[in-house]
Amino acid sequence: MPPPPAPSIVQVFGRLDDRGTRAALRFFKERRIVPQVVDLARKPIAAGELRRFVERLGASALADTDGRAWRESGLGYLRMTNEDLAERLLTDQRLLRLPLVRVESGFAAGRDEAAWRRLLTGG
Repeated sequence: MPPPPAPSIVQVFGRLDDRGTRAALRFFKERRIVPQVVDLARKPIAAGELRRFVERLGASALADTDGRAWRESGLGYLRMTNEDLAERLLTDQRLLRLPLVRVESGFAAGRDEAAWRRLLTGG
């Protein structure tokens, strides 16, 4: 049985100085897939693109609640709706759990090789 065809669109949103982002790039490179890379240190994620991630995964899945930016912002003590948290993530992208990966119409947040593998197999 031949391997499944490579997806036509693979995007990795992250910072090149981030370990998780580098792991995602290495993961796809090992599978001979060249992803489109959006370096969030140079260009912030577009509002529409972030909304697609929020719609599919939920804002809480995108928030890096263990990160330094989250602690320094004092957000651990606030209760926020999904919409409020999404707005926070859009205004301060340091709060995002990186990398954000999109394969075709599938989405994943954070360093999660099992999710990336599922995205590639369509499962």
